Amino acid sequence: MHKIKVGIIGAGKGGSALLETLRDFDNIHVVGVADIDMNAAGIKTAEKRGIRCFSSAEDLLRECPLDVVFEVTGDSNLVKKLRDMVPESTTLVESRAVNVMLTIIRERKELLEIKEIKEQLSVILNSAQEGIQMVDRNGIIKYVNQGYTRITGIPADQRIGTSVFDVSPDGALVEVLRTGKPCIGKRNRAVGSNAEVISNASPIIVNGEMVGAMVVFQDITEIIRLTEELKRSNSVINGLKAEIKKLSEGQGKFEDIVCQSQKMKNIINLAQKAAREDTTILITGESGTGKEIFANAIHAASPRNGKPFIKVNCAAIPENLLESELFGHEAGAFTGAGKLKLGKFELASGGSIFLDEIGDMSPVLQAKLLRVLQGQEIERIGGTHPIKIDVRIISATNRDLVDLIRRGRFREDLYFRLNVINIHIPPLRERKEDILPLTEVYINYFNRKFYKNIKGITNKAKELLMSYHWPGNVRELMNILERTILMAEGEWITEELLMPYFEQFKGREKSRTGIMPLEEMEKRMIKKALEEYGTSVEGKRKAAKALKISLATLYNKLKKYKIQM
Repeated sequence: MHKIKVGIIGAGKGGSALLETLRDFDNIHVVGVADIDMNAAGIKTAEKRGIRCFSSAEDLLRECPLDVVFEVTGDSNLVKKLRDMVPESTTLVESRAVNVMLTIIRERKELLEIKEIKEQLSVILNSAQEGIQMVDRNGIIKYVNQGYTRITGIPADQRIGTSVFDVSPDGALVEVLRTGKPCIGKRNRAVGSNAEVISNASPIIVNGEMVGAMVVFQDITEIIRLTEELKRSNSVINGLKAEIKKLSEGQGKFEDIVCQSQKMKNIINLAQKAAREDTTILITGESGTGKEIFANAIHAASPRNGKPFIKVNCAAIPENLLESELFGHEAGAFTGAGKLKLGKFELASGGSIFLDEIGDMSPVLQAKLLRVLQGQEIERIGGTHPIKIDVRIISATNRDLVDLIRRGRFREDLYFRLNVINIHIPPLRERKEDILPLTEVYINYFNRKFYKNIKGITNKAKELLMSYHWPGNVRELMNILERTILMAEGEWITEELLMPYFEQFKGREKSRTGIMPLEEMEKRMIKKALEEYGTSVEGKRKAAKALKISLATLYNKLKKYKIQM
């Protein structure tokens, strides 16, 4: 490409500006600069760029063949000389023409920069998720971005040129145009669409005068929907919290446990100390001794007393459902699992979980429970990652776990994990000092419940209570008193009122050292077989085989003797 060879005469302010301007043109080559002041700014710039510098115009014209000479000194005498000196093949451009040219070039450059900025702004505005709209001082819409169209569904060509007073008379832009002040956080529905929006509008001020206004608005339709869903979720969560709180309320305290015997006082003292230590506790004792009451009191006296206390009866829930109850399941984990279910361990987070009848737990769940104790984490059925938990485990059983371990029915490693502290509650027959205090408490309780006015119990009735063996322990005492008070017509519980209940157990009491009725013997043998082989369908099949009866006969006898296993 042929380059135009240019010379510049005058290296002051004008010459420097010209030198900088010509630098942007690829087809122009400045070959020389001349000025009588060799310290002029243009001379210094030319030297840095390797352009030849001269102290006179004559030297420049003589040394350099030029296509164009720019005279920027403004010296009329010099111009006259240059007209004679410049050869015909060279074009002389005088300073006035140079100034016009520089002005045009500068304005063109500014226009290009403005165009570039406008394009950049357009990209920025159209990439915004918010809707943007601008109007002039008369309210005529001049601009809307792509976000506006996306939110409202209205194309730009249907909006630009219309009056905002017509299309959105209650909007933020109209408020700004009327007041001249910003309008922040205005919520309304975008005209022509179903979108709920929240708008921030401001006036456009130029030289102290409002020339228009602009608004930025955000679609909050989805936010409103999510907020409503969050409210519903919070309502469910609050309901769950209330239910969990109910499980923890009224749970009882150690001071509510009625006792006069030193044996029970020692047990309570041990349990109070254990409650303060955040470790696992195993409560043992016969049915009806009050193991759940102790579990309640331990939680109430522990540092976790303000947190949930969840109770699970491992014997009352079918084996195939117990795992889901304890650990929960993911949606779709199995047939019928339509949605996520939180297990009892997660619901007890931060608090305690009471696993009653732990001796009836299957070996598979025993292994999973051991992992919970070791790692303080659970995994939902169908889950893919463990969930950290913070739960204290209190368990209870009326069975001999050591014997179950010996027979391979209970894991020894789990037993040691659960039995860090053992609270053994003695049967009522071993603490008969507690019978009469408990009787007094239950009389007062059932008086309130049944609107009775029983004053107490006669001496003969007391002797009867004290002489009984109490195989059902405290629960049996409570049941007897409930039935007796409900049926009583007088003000005192007498021996005659209690005797019908005890008469039915005379044969059983006598048979402890003598002859046992056949039905009682059969009932005991069935229970023993179920304890040996388990209560699952397979266990019952093995028990029936050991008893040398059919499975159907076993089920009939379970129903006959009302054996709940």
